[in-house]
Amino acid sequence: MNNAELLATRPYDGPPPWWRRHADVLIAAAVFVATVGLTVISFPPYGLPEAAYVFAAPAAFWAYRRPPFRRFAAVVLSAQAVAWTVILGWLHHVTWLGLLLLGPFIGAWVGLWFLAVRAVLPQLLGRPVLTRITLVFGLAALWVLNEWLRTWVLSGFPWLPLSASQWQRLSVLQISAYTGAWGVSFVLIAMNLGFAAYAHRLLLEGRRGLQRRSQEFLAAMFLLVVCLSIHVQETFNRGLYAVGLGKIAFVQPYIPQDVKWDPARGPGILEILEKQTLRAASLRPDLILWPEASTPWALRGDDSVRGWTEDLVSRAKAPLLLGSVGVENLGQSDERWINGAFLVDPQSGLRPDTYAKRHLVPFGEYVPLRPILGWLEKVVPIGGDFTPGSDPAPIVFLMKDVPVTMAPLICFEDIFPGLARSSVRAGADALVVLTNNAWFGEGGAAYQHAAHSVLRAVETRRPVLRAGNGGWSGWIDEFGATRAVVTDPERGIYFRGARAVEVTRDFRWIGQQSFYVRYGEWFVMACALLVLFAWLMLRFAPPPETPAAAAESL
Repeated sequence: MNNAELLATRPYDGPPPWWRRHADVLIAAAVFVATVGLTVISFPPYGLPEAAYVFAAPAAFWAYRRPPFRRFAAVVLSAQAVAWTVILGWLHHVTWLGLLLLGPFIGAWVGLWFLAVRAVLPQLLGRPVLTRITLVFGLAALWVLNEWLRTWVLSGFPWLPLSASQWQRLSVLQISAYTGAWGVSFVLIAMNLGFAAYAHRLLLEGRRGLQRRSQEFLAAMFLLVVCLSIHVQETFNRGLYAVGLGKIAFVQPYIPQDVKWDPARGPGILEILEKQTLRAASLRPDLILWPEASTPWALRGDDSVRGWTEDLVSRAKAPLLLGSVGVENLGQSDERWINGAFLVDPQSGLRPDTYAKRHLVPFGEYVPLRPILGWLEKVVPIGGDFTPGSDPAPIVFLMKDVPVTMAPLICFEDIFPGLARSSVRAGADALVVLTNNAWFGEGGAAYQHAAHSVLRAVETRRPVLRAGNGGWSGWIDEFGATRAVVTDPERGIYFRGARAVEVTRDFRWIGQQSFYVRYGEWFVMACALLVLFAWLMLRFAPPPETPAAAAESL
């Protein structure tokens, strides 16, 4: 059979296969599924932080192919909305409506960055190497600005920045001491875009691409190597510099949220606190920690509760740092309520120095825009609106006859880097997070919350002690290493009990401030300038080269 006869027998005029006819839909579906899955598993409680290096790569790779903008936007926005609704799924224990509003909102907020990716990446083809790298880094800087703005939107909800995915990977976290956790997010996004550029080079830019490296990928790898070099420099032999801080006892009363504010259950709650505190005292700690709002009535403002607590601490023979409600009578039936941290000393009783929570939870501890939304009630069914504190108010006391300054952070305050930074600038030797994660069941919320404490420890180079109502309790050292977690062999972190651990600190950082603590959000400002520079470069640079010339430049 000659060539003409062979060609005549081939069904070139037949319909294309099903997958080719629906290729656009299949690609969009694959990007949606990959984006949702990789985004979710990047964060705790899932143990796959490496997914954070590629979670955005499928969408970025697709963006190079210039899909219709509306289709691309629909896929990435819906994927992020679904992913963040899953990530925040624990919120349904408080409010289903809040979950179904907040999850898609945060997803849409994050998804806006992907729209910039669609606008920029197709324009990289054919441009000089320096231009491509600058624009990729500009997109990484834009991600940082997107995360930073979440510290302000809706009164502030910077829950789970991308850097939090690496809370158990010390090697990449150490740059946070210089840039804040934003630097880790920058590197991760640069790696995502680098992988996408490399995949596009290998798969869709012809045989020459198989023989040439992706400069965008190499630039991102350089940033990762910088992180690794800082890790080696900062953490090598850190055990040689450890000095004792003291033995800390963590009390987890694990009071279910549905009974915590029931006055009839108050005596039972006090009984649980007494039993677990005396158990902790038998371990002879230098300090005992209770979680947020641990007493059923106000410690400051209710003389009976104060007397009961002071008597218990006297018997325990160890100071107690606890979270509780404080009430101040301002006269004429006017009261000031705070969600605070208090120190009770075995000799002097309740100390006057008090920390008042500075960043309150909207609709949890106060109703925003009360003249308009006053018909709504707070989730916490006590008192009126809480009054926020105005300063870090660190608490100083003697531990093993040495003055130690503890700076409390209550509830979700440790997700705000600025609060931890101001506490350290006020002289904190250690940060103490007192929280009540019983609001959120036994899902991933406690692990997600603990991930932020790791970031704050590295940023400030201060140990972080965490006391939760039912978990996660323990301590994290100055380099983000989880040194102890209070667990039960059968229940894990979700149990009622008391444990004590020896806490150390690195003497190289005693009285010293990290670069981030000293200079604050300089990296965010640098990212803003980089975004502006990248936009100007894209706006005024010469148009890309022709496809033939671009191929030669590869």
